[in-house]
Amino acid sequence: MHCSELSNSESILCVNKRNQKFRRAPKIGFAFGLMAKILKGPIALGTIRTGMVLGLRLLLQAGNLLLVARMLGPDFFGIFAGIAALAVLLGTLSTFGTQLVLLGEVSKDPRNRDGVLSYAIPTTMLFAGFMLLLYLGLMLFWLSEDEVTWPVVLAIGLAEIVLQPLFGLMSTEHHALGRVARAQLLQNGPLVLRLIMAVIIFYFELSPVLDIYAVGYLLASIIVLLLGACCLPKRWPGCRCWHMPSNDQWSRAFGYAAVNISKAGPAELDKTLAAKLLAMDVAGVYAAAARVVGAITLPVTALTLSALPRLFRENAEQHFGSWRLLKWMYSLALLYALILSAVLWIFAPILGELFGRQYAGIGDIIRWFCLAPPGIAVRLIAGNVLMATGKPWFRVGFEVIGLGLLVLVGIWLAPNFGAKGMALAVVCSEWGMAAVGSVLIILVSRAGISPNSKA
Repeated sequence: MHCSELSNSESILCVNKRNQKFRRAPKIGFAFGLMAKILKGPIALGTIRTGMVLGLRLLLQAGNLLLVARMLGPDFFGIFAGIAALAVLLGTLSTFGTQLVLLGEVSKDPRNRDGVLSYAIPTTMLFAGFMLLLYLGLMLFWLSEDEVTWPVVLAIGLAEIVLQPLFGLMSTEHHALGRVARAQLLQNGPLVLRLIMAVIIFYFELSPVLDIYAVGYLLASIIVLLLGACCLPKRWPGCRCWHMPSNDQWSRAFGYAAVNISKAGPAELDKTLAAKLLAMDVAGVYAAAARVVGAITLPVTALTLSALPRLFRENAEQHFGSWRLLKWMYSLALLYALILSAVLWIFAPILGELFGRQYAGIGDIIRWFCLAPPGIAVRLIAGNVLMATGKPWFRVGFEVIGLGLLVLVGIWLAPNFGAKGMALAVVCSEWGMAAVGSVLIILVSRAGISPNSKA
């Protein structure tokens, strides 16, 4: 019935309802339009693509973790996790920060590529040799003769300290060119090959498990390094073009080198620390739980990686990145993290069943770790923002504070509360870094940015 056919009061009510409907429609349309615009943005699309690739990595990591953990048992898995964590930690220093210099320079102008690579490659080779010697020296004091064989130690050290950093330069080049998903897809290569090796060992019941897996671990890095060389946009500069960095280049790379070690520390130091503070079987259960949490936070990593090239570009054009971009990153990362924490809490008992009876209690440890993802999300974003805006030492500062907090709280809680104490130490460390990093961003932004900056 048309409004004109109604009484005066009914007609007025009909017209009001129709006007409310028309006023509501633009708002709904605007909301959908805004959401569509956000999802079509380069960072959002990059996050989705990168998230899909990192989702594949999550499956690969989960397969590797479950197979290797079940094959080795808590005792040997704790040893393996500690050795690998130390190798990864020292391997972050192999490039001496030059891969982040490469990321920043190529993000601004792809023509800078050869100029950076000409000193990044020899610097990586030189420092990889130093770090490998340091790693082997530390293993002399850390391991007893009956815990693990030296071929295992050497294989893992060569893979993580020498080969993976060189491969990292290759994937960083794609990342800098905006091919973030492709860069992450390349980094899935070692995981695919390690999973294949783990399946072969598990199916054919080969032994000794750790020795054979370590050989496969090294072979995987060799193969992906060769494949990565074939996927480069163009060849690396020849040996004749190589040179050591100038004083200015050393100075800049040194800041990023410190960022590398401080950035990797929160994700790796706790496993090495647990291997010393906890009994080997308890350390193995803890390491498995920590690896689960590290894998589940990959969507947050996808967001921070996708936004990093834009942060570098915006810093080249402005003194500081835009407020709108920062708010968008913080909001989305926190939303991701809260959802991930909820999912992790719900599925913790099921994950405990997957690991088997040897890893009894792992579900409870995972639930304690559910407090960490929001802190991890804020810490990652704060660190990347400070690094991209020319404040790498600010990032190093708050992450060193976090590492110190991890060690102190771990030494205090682990002897009394075991693996749960180490999990709480990680939670305290992550939230401490998140708080200090956010405060530093506010201080830096007030010093040199207007809130009206455009995204």
